[in-house]
Amino acid sequence: MNDPAGRLRKPTLAAKDGAPAAPIDHLRIEAAVRELLLAVGEDPDREGLQETPARVARMYAEVFAGLHKDPREHLRKTFTQKYDEMVLVKDIRFASLCEHHLLPFIGKAHIAYLPKGKIIGLSKLARVVEVLSRRPQVQERMAEELADLLMTELGARGVGVIVEASHTCMTIRGVRKADSVCTTSAMRGGFRDHEATRAELLSLVYGSRG
Repeated sequence: MNDPAGRLRKPTLAAKDGAPAAPIDHLRIEAAVRELLLAVGEDPDREGLQETPARVARMYAEVFAGLHKDPREHLRKTFTQKYDEMVLVKDIRFASLCEHHLLPFIGKAHIAYLPKGKIIGLSKLARVVEVLSRRPQVQERMAEELADLLMTELGARGVGVIVEASHTCMTIRGVRKADSVCTTSAMRGGFRDHEATRAELLSLVYGSRG
Protein backbone atom coordinates (compact mmCIF):
# COMPACT_ATOMS: atom_id res chain seq x y z
CA MET A 1 0.00 0.00 0.00
CA ASN A 2 1.42 3.39 -1.00
CA ASP A 3 2.00 5.82 1.83
CA PRO A 4 3.56 8.95 0.31
CA ALA A 5 2.96 11.02 3.42
CA GLY A 6 4.62 8.46 5.66
CA ARG A 7 1.53 8.32 7.88
CA LEU A 8 1.08 4.56 8.13
CA ARG A 9 1.71 3.36 11.63
CA LYS A 10 1.00 0.38 13.77
CA PRO A 11 -2.33 0.35 15.62
CA THR A 12 -2.03 1.53 19.20
CA LEU A 13 -3.09 -0.61 22.11
CA ALA A 14 -5.85 0.75 24.32
CA ALA A 15 -5.74 -1.96 26.96
CA LYS A 16 -4.70 -1.23 30.53
CA ASP A 17 -5.24 -2.64 34.01
CA GLY A 18 -4.22 -6.15 32.96
CA ALA A 19 -7.07 -6.66 30.48
CA PRO A 20 -6.29 -8.35 27.15
CA ALA A 21 -5.00 -5.81 24.65
CA ALA A 22 -6.86 -5.15 21.41
CA PRO A 23 -5.77 -2.77 18.67
CA ILE A 24 -7.41 0.52 17.85
CA ASP A 25 -7.06 0.81 14.06
CA HIS A 26 -6.40 4.53 13.67
CA LEU A 27 -5.84 4.36 9.93
CA ARG A 28 -9.14 2.62 9.33
CA ILE A 29 -10.97 5.21 11.41
CA GLU A 30 -9.23 8.03 9.52
CA ALA A 31 -10.25 6.55 6.17
CA ALA A 32 -13.86 6.21 7.34
CA VAL A 33 -13.99 9.80 8.58
CA ARG A 34 -12.59 11.05 5.29
CA GLU A 35 -15.30 9.13 3.41
CA LEU A 36 -17.93 10.55 5.74
CA LEU A 37 -16.79 14.10 5.03
CA LEU A 38 -16.94 13.43 1.31
CA ALA A 39 -20.38 11.85 1.66
CA VAL A 40 -21.88 14.95 3.30
CA GLY A 41 -20.42 17.21 0.61
CA GLU A 42 -17.37 18.53 2.43
CA ASP A 43 -13.81 18.82 1.19
CA PRO A 44 -11.56 16.82 3.54
CA ASP A 45 -8.50 18.46 2.00
CA ARG A 46 -9.40 22.00 2.96
CA GLU A 47 -7.28 23.52 5.70
CA GLY A 48 -9.76 23.20 8.56
CA LEU A 49 -10.44 19.52 7.89
CA GLN A 50 -7.04 18.16 6.92
CA GLU A 51 -6.25 16.89 10.42
CA THR A 52 -9.83 16.04 11.36
CA PRO A 53 -9.66 12.32 10.49
CA ALA A 54 -6.60 11.87 12.73
CA ARG A 55 -8.21 13.86 15.53
CA VAL A 56 -11.38 11.77 15.33
CA ALA A 57 -9.35 8.57 15.40
CA ARG A 58 -7.59 9.68 18.59
CA MET A 59 -10.93 10.71 20.06
CA TYR A 60 -12.54 7.33 19.36
CA ALA A 61 -9.55 5.53 20.86
CA GLU A 62 -10.17 7.50 24.04
CA VAL A 63 -13.95 7.34 24.30
CA PHE A 64 -14.10 3.64 23.41
CA ALA A 65 -11.17 2.60 25.60
CA GLY A 66 -13.55 0.66 27.84
CA LEU A 67 -14.00 -1.95 25.11
CA HIS A 68 -10.52 -3.24 25.92
CA LYS A 69 -10.72 -3.15 29.71
CA ASP A 70 -12.28 -5.55 32.19
CA PRO A 71 -14.29 -3.67 34.86
CA ARG A 72 -13.97 -6.62 37.22
CA GLU A 73 -10.30 -5.75 37.69
CA HIS A 74 -11.36 -2.83 39.88
CA LEU A 75 -13.53 -4.99 42.15
CA ARG A 76 -11.05 -7.72 43.05
CA LYS A 77 -9.42 -5.90 45.97
CA THR A 78 -11.85 -5.92 48.90
CA PHE A 79 -11.55 -5.35 52.64
CA THR A 80 -13.01 -7.48 55.39
CA GLN A 81 -15.31 -5.29 57.43
CA LYS A 82 -18.20 -5.99 59.77
CA TYR A 83 -20.61 -3.46 58.34
CA ASP A 84 -24.08 -4.33 57.11
CA GLU A 85 -25.69 -0.96 56.41
CA MET A 86 -26.00 0.75 53.04
CA VAL A 87 -22.93 2.16 51.29
CA LEU A 88 -23.84 4.84 48.74
CA VAL A 89 -21.69 6.84 46.34
CA LYS A 90 -23.66 9.60 44.62
CA ASP A 91 -23.09 11.79 41.60
CA ILE A 92 -20.43 9.76 39.78
CA ARG A 93 -20.08 11.79 36.59
CA PHE A 94 -19.64 10.03 33.25
CA ALA A 95 -19.82 10.59 29.51
CA SER A 96 -20.66 7.86 27.03
CA LEU A 97 -21.70 7.44 23.39
CA CYS A 98 -25.13 6.13 22.51
CA GLU A 99 -24.70 3.13 20.24
CA HIS A 100 -27.74 4.07 18.14
CA HIS A 101 -26.45 7.41 16.82
CA LEU A 102 -22.87 7.59 18.17
CA LEU A 103 -23.80 10.81 19.93
CA PRO A 104 -22.84 11.56 23.54
CA PHE A 105 -24.99 11.09 26.58
CA ILE A 106 -23.70 12.70 29.73
CA GLY A 107 -24.83 12.28 33.30
CA LYS A 108 -24.18 10.75 36.68
CA ALA A 109 -24.58 7.42 38.43
CA HIS A 110 -25.60 6.72 42.01
CA ILE A 111 -24.45 3.33 43.32
CA ALA A 112 -25.42 1.69 46.60
CA TYR A 113 -24.72 -1.75 47.99
CA LEU A 114 -25.40 -3.76 51.15
CA PRO A 115 -22.12 -5.41 52.21
CA LYS A 116 -21.88 -9.01 53.30
CA GLY A 117 -18.63 -9.10 55.24
CA LYS A 118 -16.52 -7.14 52.77
CA ILE A 119 -16.36 -3.65 51.34
CA ILE A 120 -14.71 -2.04 48.31
CA GLY A 121 -12.67 1.14 48.01
CA LEU A 122 -15.07 3.91 47.05
CA SER A 123 -12.97 5.11 44.11
CA LYS A 124 -13.29 1.65 42.56
CA LEU A 125 -16.99 2.23 41.98
CA ALA A 126 -16.17 5.34 39.96
CA ARG A 127 -13.56 3.38 37.98
CA VAL A 128 -16.13 0.73 37.06
CA VAL A 129 -18.51 3.44 35.86
CA GLU A 130 -15.68 4.88 33.75
CA VAL A 131 -14.92 1.54 32.08
CA LEU A 132 -18.54 0.72 31.27
CA SER A 133 -19.31 4.21 30.00
CA ARG A 134 -16.37 4.24 27.56
CA ARG A 135 -18.05 1.85 25.14
CA PRO A 136 -20.84 2.17 22.59
CA GLN A 137 -23.59 2.01 25.19
CA VAL A 138 -27.25 2.36 26.06
CA GLN A 139 -28.17 3.73 29.45
CA GLU A 140 -30.51 0.86 30.32
CA ARG A 141 -27.79 -1.75 29.82
CA MET A 142 -25.22 0.34 31.66
CA ALA A 143 -27.38 0.42 34.81
CA GLU A 144 -27.91 -3.35 34.70
CA GLU A 145 -24.23 -4.08 34.04
CA LEU A 146 -23.22 -2.00 37.06
CA ALA A 147 -25.70 -3.77 39.34
CA ASP A 148 -24.86 -7.28 38.15
CA LEU A 149 -21.10 -6.72 38.41
CA LEU A 150 -21.32 -5.53 42.00
CA MET A 151 -23.65 -8.33 43.05
CA THR A 152 -21.35 -10.95 41.53
CA GLU A 153 -17.94 -9.57 42.44
CA LEU A 154 -18.75 -8.30 45.95
CA GLY A 155 -21.19 -11.01 46.96
CA ALA A 156 -23.38 -8.17 48.22
CA ARG A 157 -26.76 -8.68 49.87
CA GLY A 158 -28.16 -6.07 47.53
CA VAL A 159 -27.21 -3.47 44.96
CA GLY A 160 -29.08 -0.39 43.80
CA VAL A 161 -28.02 1.64 40.77
CA ILE A 162 -29.62 4.82 39.44
CA VAL A 163 -28.31 6.48 36.29
CA GLU A 164 -29.41 9.93 35.09
CA ALA A 165 -28.28 11.37 31.77
CA SER A 166 -29.01 13.88 29.05
CA HIS A 167 -28.87 12.38 25.56
CA THR A 168 -27.75 14.57 22.69
CA CYS A 169 -29.61 12.28 20.28
CA MET A 170 -32.70 13.89 21.85
CA THR A 171 -31.40 17.38 22.56
CA ILE A 172 -29.68 18.35 19.30
CA ARG A 173 -31.61 16.28 16.75
CA GLY A 174 -34.99 14.63 16.34
CA VAL A 175 -37.42 16.07 18.89
CA ARG A 176 -34.76 18.53 20.19
CA LYS A 177 -35.93 18.63 23.80
CA ALA A 178 -32.99 20.38 25.43
CA ASP A 179 -33.97 19.85 29.08
CA SER A 180 -34.89 16.16 28.88
CA VAL A 181 -33.20 13.75 31.29
CA CYS A 182 -33.43 9.98 31.20
CA THR A 183 -33.40 8.05 34.49
CA THR A 184 -32.81 4.30 34.66
CA SER A 185 -32.42 2.02 37.66
CA ALA A 186 -31.39 -1.52 38.43
CA MET A 187 -32.24 -3.05 41.81
CA ARG A 188 -30.85 -6.34 43.00
CA GLY A 189 -31.22 -8.38 46.20
CA GLY A 190 -32.34 -6.35 49.21
CA PHE A 191 -33.07 -3.26 47.13
CA ARG A 192 -35.46 -5.21 44.95
CA ASP A 193 -37.02 -7.33 47.69
CA HIS A 194 -37.48 -4.77 50.46
CA GLU A 195 -39.48 -1.63 49.80
CA ALA A 196 -38.09 0.15 52.87
CA THR A 197 -34.49 -0.35 51.72
CA ARG A 198 -35.33 0.90 48.25
CA ALA A 199 -37.17 3.89 49.73
CA GLU A 200 -34.14 4.73 51.89
CA LEU A 201 -31.93 4.74 48.79
CA LEU A 202 -34.29 7.01 46.88
CA SER A 203 -34.50 9.35 49.87
CA LEU A 204 -30.72 9.58 50.14
CA VAL A 205 -30.36 10.27 46.43
CA TYR A 206 -33.29 12.62 45.90
CA GLY A 207 -34.34 13.78 49.36
CA SER A 208 -32.42 17.06 49.27
CA ARG A 209 -33.81 18.13 45.90
CA GLY A 210 -36.42 20.82 45.95
